Amino acid sequence: QVQLVESGGGLVQPGGSLRLSCAASGSIFSFGIMGWYRQAPGKEREWVAIITSGDTTNYADSVKGRFTISRDNARNTMYLQMNSLKPEDTAVYYCNAVGSYSYWGQGTQVTVSS
Repeated sequence: QVQLVESGGGLVQPGGSLRLSCAASGSIFSFGIMGWYRQAPGKEREWVAIITSGDTTNYADSVKGRFTISRDNARNTMYLQMNSLKPEDTAVYYCNAVGSYSYWGQGTQVTVSS
């Protein structure tokens, strides 16, 4: 059983930046796909960005050009660098890892507000 723990959320002004981390309790080498999702109040969870074991990335149109996903297999950690943040980016952000099973973290709150 792998546990995922997100960190790095917080309150930031519009235009600011945050870097989220997703630390795994075990090796992430076997995860073919890892990703970030978010859920805003009153809305369904939505996909934000994914990265494959071969470091291929893909982004939702709403974050393309502003967010960057990466993974460090040596540190068993995935990251989401978020720049030019907007109020509509406010949500709980979750990390996901897919191998033989799908694992989710508990989420970290990101609030973009002046």
